Amino acid sequence: MKTLTPQQAKEHIRRYCAYQERSHQEVRNKLYSYRLHGNDVDDILTSLITDGFLNEERFAKAFCGGKFRMKKWGRIKITHALESKGVSMNCIRIGLREIDDESYINTLRELLEVKRQSLPDDNAFELRDKLSTYAIQKGYEPDLVWKEVYELIPKK
Repeated sequence: MKTLTPQQAKEHIRRYCAYQERSHQEVRNKLYSYRLHGNDVDDILTSLITDGFLNEERFAKAFCGGKFRMKKWGRIKITHALESKGVSMNCIRIGLREIDDESYINTLRELLEVKRQSLPDDNAFELRDKLSTYAIQKGYEPDLVWKEVYELIPKK
């Protein structure tokens, strides 16, 4: 990418932040891609926060709600994704509050039921194993997954 002056970069990054919620780390990386230096990046970040273009708590809420509703991710996967974006644990906890406990469990049940339809019904042990592996990979808590799997496919 070409080198931008701090003023040009500020205009670009405001549009970038206005388009969708961004984490501080994403914006910082974008500013460095404009070949800006540390002080300029810090000054622009400060002005974005002051002007309301950048808010990590708001980003965490939007990210948690979106990944849960659209991709049906569990809390563990969402937490890891936010950590990889440099979001603080406090903001992650606030963001995770966007996920209602009842809808979380209902979504897990729905995921398990849909997945069960795609698997052969031969062996209950293998079926439970595949269902639990699938849900755990989606980021749901293992103890909750196993509880729901055993409700779906009880031991005989």
